[in-house]
Amino acid sequence: MTEELLVVKNLKKYYPITGGVLGGEIGVVKAVDDVSFTVKRGETLGLVGESGCGKSTTGRSLLRLIEPTAGEVYFDGVNVSALSIEEMRKMRRDMQIVFQDPFASLNPRHNIEKILEEPLIVHGMGSSAERKKRVQEMLEVVGLSSYHARRYPHQFSGGQRQRIGIARALMLNPKLIVADEPVSALDVSIQSQVLNLMQDLQRDLGLTYLFIAHDLSVVRHISDRVGVMYLGRIVELTSSAQLYSNPLHPYTKALLSAVPTPDPDAARERVILQGDVPSPANPPSGCTFHTRCPHVTDECRTTRPLFQDVGDGHFVACHLYKS
Repeated sequence: MTEELLVVKNLKKYYPITGGVLGGEIGVVKAVDDVSFTVKRGETLGLVGESGCGKSTTGRSLLRLIEPTAGEVYFDGVNVSALSIEEMRKMRRDMQIVFQDPFASLNPRHNIEKILEEPLIVHGMGSSAERKKRVQEMLEVVGLSSYHARRYPHQFSGGQRQRIGIARALMLNPKLIVADEPVSALDVSIQSQVLNLMQDLQRDLGLTYLFIAHDLSVVRHISDRVGVMYLGRIVELTSSAQLYSNPLHPYTKALLSAVPTPDPDAARERVILQGDVPSPANPPSGCTFHTRCPHVTDECRTTRPLFQDVGDGHFVACHLYKS
């Protein structure tokens, strides 16, 4: 059994832009552009970046909820990209997703028992009595009560709905959970409760997480390693402690400088990026960050930097750190 549960190689997802008289393809939006990383068994890999950088598209492409344009995804040694629809359906017992919006991801016409039972019915698992017992068990695991099974989604708060979303993802005993901004729609006071629940579940059930977020303080709380995305590419990847104590990429430094601090008198250097995020339909040549980077050189404008290990498992795509 290999240490890596998930291996992603050169993943790409391009969306066609159509136009003109005949409605032909006139370009592509490079939502995910050549992303590679691994996730070890039992660890949490955080994926961060501002809105529109391709985090959620990456997570959904891994599960083939969105079909990737190119690249390979290996899950537990199996090439997920090559599976048929039926084989992929069976594989999804081991890879599940918790969606960002707990209000939109639960069917308002079904009660909680039916919502949680559905994955078991789809995969033909258990008798009716066994399924109902499993529903009650999972509700208690995520901090709700078995009597909640008869209620409907609108009768719950946002935090409770997200707990239901987590319970649904756990119904099939998966190995990997892609958590797509699972706390961004919740109040700050509820966020910590849900994050602590996810950490407890990981410890008790041996789960592996790909945790997608745009809030660096949330990712710091839960992640073992963190990858920073910008315009469809990962620009830095290292351990959580290393990223926060020694960020290397100029974009990472700018993101961290914007994280609020509890001490209003603390002396901090605030990095203000110039300009706007370029369009993924027409990304800049060379390093895609060069249009906003305070350290830009001519090489940055023409040559794409390699994503390389600069020591101790700290990967960065920047010409400032050449091996």
